[in-house]
Amino acid sequence: MTDTSAPALPVTFRPARTRIVLLTSAVAMFLVISAVGMMLEGLSPGERTSFVFIAALFAGVLVMLSRPKVVADEEGVTVVNITRVRRLAWAEILRVNLRPGDPWVFLDLSDGTSMPALGIQPGIAKGRAIEDARALRALADSHGTGRETS
Repeated sequence: MTDTSAPALPVTFRPARTRIVLLTSAVAMFLVISAVGMMLEGLSPGERTSFVFIAALFAGVLVMLSRPKVVADEEGVTVVNITRVRRLAWAEILRVNLRPGDPWVFLDLSDGTSMPALGIQPGIAKGRAIEDARALRALADSHGTGRETS
């Protein structure tokens, strides 16, 4: 039987292994591309600078991809996706979904829409993502629309 009790707040859900892979790759790619640009003979200073600029651009994209997280506190949930941050009150979250084959958690919202929460994704660590989705679901159930607010 699985523990469905809600974790203590505040809590942050983040795909740690994916983040480690992305950030390590960003650093390695930046170093390799920059080093190649510096070692190539016959390049002008502007061309060398362009290698470093392109390396920084690629690394920046990987850093942005490592950004997603879901932060839950007493007032609600902050969903940080790749380029957008959205703050939700607990009452806005009707359901937390992670169905087989989903790339990440989806939040069904009170306005009738569904919002992806990329901070919980089963890519590299499926078991961890399932635990995190259950924990967020338990939090939403205990703090959401079914609860009386004082």
